[in-house]
Amino acid sequence: MTSDSLQGRTINGYRLLKQMGEGGTALVYRAEHPDRGTTAVKVLRHRLAEDPVAVKRFLSEADLGKRVSHPNIVKTYDYGQAEGLYYLALEWVEGEPLANFATRSGPLAPTVVATIVEQIGGALAAAHKGRIIHRDLKPANIMFDPATQRATLLDFGIARDTESNPDERLTRAGFFVGTLQYVAPETLSGALVNEQADVYSLATIAYYLLTGEHPFNGKNPRELFQQLLTQNPVPLSQATKGLKFPPAVEAAVMQGLMRDLSQRTKTVDEFAAAFCTAVRSTEDPKGGFLKKLFGR
Repeated sequence: MTSDSLQGRTINGYRLLKQMGEGGTALVYRAEHPDRGTTAVKVLRHRLAEDPVAVKRFLSEADLGKRVSHPNIVKTYDYGQAEGLYYLALEWVEGEPLANFATRSGPLAPTVVATIVEQIGGALAAAHKGRIIHRDLKPANIMFDPATQRATLLDFGIARDTESNPDERLTRAGFFVGTLQYVAPETLSGALVNEQADVYSLATIAYYLLTGEHPFNGKNPRELFQQLLTQNPVPLSQATKGLKFPPAVEAAVMQGLMRDLSQRTKTVDEFAAAFCTAVRSTEDPKGGFLKKLFGR
C-alpha cells in the first residue's frame, strides 16, 4: 500500500476496501457500493489533481469507456469529482491480468489463444465502431479468468476518439504512446493512427501467447525501436524452439504484423476470423493431429 492510499474512504457511495494496484497516475481499489455491489474504483493521484492535462486524460478515459458497450469490455459505471478526488467506477472483473497468467503458464494452447483473440477482437471491433482506437492493447490491459476463459478489455487511458480535433491531442506530435513491445511501427512517429494499429497489437498478443516470445527480440528500447522501423518480425515458427505452427496459423499472425499498412490485415474482425478459423480447422478432439501440427 502506498503512502497516499485511500483505503477506508468513501467516494460518492463507493467504499474503498482494498488497494489492488497502482500506476503512475492512479490507484485502483476494490470497492463496495450499496446498489452495484463489488466494483473497481480508479482514483487519480492527489498530486495530479491540479495538472489539467492529467485530469483531462483521466476524464477522457472515463468518457470513452462509458461510450462503448460490449460483453468483453469492462463496464464504466460513473466518474467525476467528489470529496476533492477524481474517480472512475468500473465493473469488478474476476480473474487476473492476462500478462500474469501467460507468464505463469508459458505458451498457451492455440485453441485457448483463439478464444482470447475472438473475445478481444469483438471488443475492439465494438470500440472501433464507436470511433475509438485503443492504442495500448497488451496482456496487462486484459483481464482473464482461467475458470471461464472470459477475457475482458480494460484501460482506455490513451485511447483516441477518431473524430476529435487533432489539434486537441493530449500527446505531442513526434511522441508515441503505448508499450514498445506491442505498438505498431507507425505509432512510433507520434502520428494519428487508425484501427490497423490495434490489429497489429492484437496480432502481437496472439504471437506472444502462442510462443512466450515477442516478434522482435531487441535487448533494449533503442534496439527494439530500430527493429520495429526497419526489420521484419521473427517468423512465428522460429520464435520458440520445438514449437511449429500450421502455415495458415502462421500466415494469419504474420499478416497482422505487416509493417506496410497496405499488406496488413485491415480490421480486427478480419484478423480474429482468419486466426480463429486457421486454429480451429486443425483442431482434433483427441489431440493427436493438433499435437503433431503445433509441436505440443
